[in-house]
Amino acid sequence: MRTSALASSPRRRGATAGWIALLGVVPAAAFAAASAPAGSGAPAGSAPSSVTVVHFAPAEPTAPTASVAPDEALHRKEIEGWRAERLAGLKKDNGWFTLVGLFWLHEGENRFGSDPGNVVILPQGKAPAVAGVLVRHGNDVELRAEPGAGVQHDGKQVATLALASDAKGPTTVLKLGSLSFYLIKRGDRLGVRVKDSQSPALAAFHGIESFPIDGRWRVVARFEPHQPPKKIPIANVLGTTEDQPSPGVVVFEHEGKTYRLDALTESDDGSLFLIFADQTNGRESYGAGRFLNTPAPKDGKVVVDFNKAYNPPCAFSAFATCPLPPPQNRLALRIEAGEKKYGDGHH
Repeated sequence: MRTSALASSPRRRGATAGWIALLGVVPAAAFAAASAPAGSGAPAGSAPSSVTVVHFAPAEPTAPTASVAPDEALHRKEIEGWRAERLAGLKKDNGWFTLVGLFWLHEGENRFGSDPGNVVILPQGKAPAVAGVLVRHGNDVELRAEPGAGVQHDGKQVATLALASDAKGPTTVLKLGSLSFYLIKRGDRLGVRVKDSQSPALAAFHGIESFPIDGRWRVVARFEPHQPPKKIPIANVLGTTEDQPSPGVVVFEHEGKTYRLDALTESDDGSLFLIFADQTNGRESYGAGRFLNTPAPKDGKVVVDFNKAYNPPCAFSAFATCPLPPPQNRLALRIEAGEKKYGDGHH
């Protein structure tokens, strides 16, 4: 259901993976609504029609589930290992910190290069003024590179090439020096995502602050499958909404109150993906919510470790189109676990 928290490949993973890695420019109204502090009751701006801003309320009481304190030393070792792997993924030369642009294509010819008049504008000093054109006909896009521009695919220079977007299986990734760029499809829109392995943001990245590791935020929750299976609307920061498969609801208890989170499909192995907001958002944690992955439920139970809650790509890049927590996943609760916000955030 998502690209891995620890990877940045344009490859789709799982039956419905890939939409979480969407990147683009965030409308101010969409982010303003998304980044209002959770539980404040005061929206930070006007929300698009596809995003619902709600006041928080705990779920109706159900049979309780409790936190199960693990062996402290083993749990600490597990979380520290997870954090190290997460950090290594973010430091990769194709990670979120390498994003430098997203440009939407129109029908016909779209010039690309460093000239500001191009449709796809590559960083100055990194590409010829005009390196070629991308010709769009409906959902098909063809590369036509200028002679000597140096555009490569799979280590070989190319002059013309039909490009596959991330919606068509293996994505065609083009290289030009330290730059890489490829097609993404969002609804009926086709865009070009640009990365730079030498981006200043990557060079400046040295880590993410997190809440202290706390075993009380590792809970064994109840999993209630949807019968029959259903889809739930998930808005993103572009202001658009997609219906995504939801296998069921994660139900957990904290301090005598019961909370519910609609889960999304993580991958074919049955693991879950949670997009949630809580009352630390906009203060200690990222304003538009956080992500969390869980193993597959077993015997009606699922381990939910909020110490592994992490920032979406929007926290690091101005070119991200991350999904937003659905209204029912906005918790009237301070989850003081997992990653804190990175710097001042981008959206």
